[in-house]
Amino acid sequence: MARGNSALADRGFRVLMVLCALSIFGIVVLILSELMLRSSVAWHSFGFRFFFMPPAHDPISGQTSYWDPVNGHFSALPFIYGTLVSSLLSLVIAVPLAIGLAIFLTEMCPKILRGPLAFVTELLAAIPSIIYGLWAVFVLVPLLRQYVNPLLVKYLGWTRLFVDDNPTGLGYVAAAVILAIMILPIISSLTREVMMAVPHSQREAVLALGATRWEMIRMGVLRNARIGIVGAVILGLGRALGETMAVTMVIGNTPEISKSLLSNGSSMASVIANEFSEAVSDLHRSSLIEIGLALFVVTIIVNAIARLLVWAVTRGAPASAH
Repeated sequence: MARGNSALADRGFRVLMVLCALSIFGIVVLILSELMLRSSVAWHSFGFRFFFMPPAHDPISGQTSYWDPVNGHFSALPFIYGTLVSSLLSLVIAVPLAIGLAIFLTEMCPKILRGPLAFVTELLAAIPSIIYGLWAVFVLVPLLRQYVNPLLVKYLGWTRLFVDDNPTGLGYVAAAVILAIMILPIISSLTREVMMAVPHSQREAVLALGATRWEMIRMGVLRNARIGIVGAVILGLGRALGETMAVTMVIGNTPEISKSLLSNGSSMASVIANEFSEAVSDLHRSSLIEIGLALFVVTIIVNAIARLLVWAVTRGAPASAH
């Protein structure tokens, strides 16, 4: 009798665990279906042109605009551009720092410093984005406005990527710097995990051939961990694509496309945060939700690719190779 009760309890527990697992897929399906339903007005009005539509001419003001709620013209192009520019520029800043930090923690850091430094690095990932945004507004933006941006204009202005047309300090560069700080612990932690998954015998074999420490790291560790490092970078990109509050506070929130990285811009997440509560027409609200749908799909795909790449390196590896 007790054996039968035990078997029944095991089956019940198994069903419960299966339902818990399926609930994750259910949540994703519900979010996706709701976004598709709520964005149907914009889909019927613009279709896929919504993501590539050129600016419209306002006959009254004589100006052109990508995003004009008054006249019912909505184009996601400036927000896609702003999201890509700020996210990719943040990777340019964060990836070298994150990989260098991971190399130091894994291969060079004294044991007495390894734990505290790793803890502080991972602590950065736990700071709320609104705190990053406040710090950026009061500290980062003034620094960029007074010191960094003038230097960029002076020495790199010839590239036309750094034109002094925005004296506020807000813009793509400010958004990219704060994003770089936010994704640095993610890339660094995953890179360190991937590097630790490289067998210690690989290091010893390279050193036995007469390689220096740097050559051992470059050929014995980084070369074997490169797929996982790429996955970590892509995962950081996914985090940058979806960041909202910190970017909203420093990017300038202007629905325009500018070649200068010092100009104001806007991202897909920031325009939703800024305008959703104030949208009065169904088309305006549906257009914002359609931007959210695109952001949701892209983030899911980017994170899935990143996880697969990291798993391809770390599967079956011990927690530590040291």
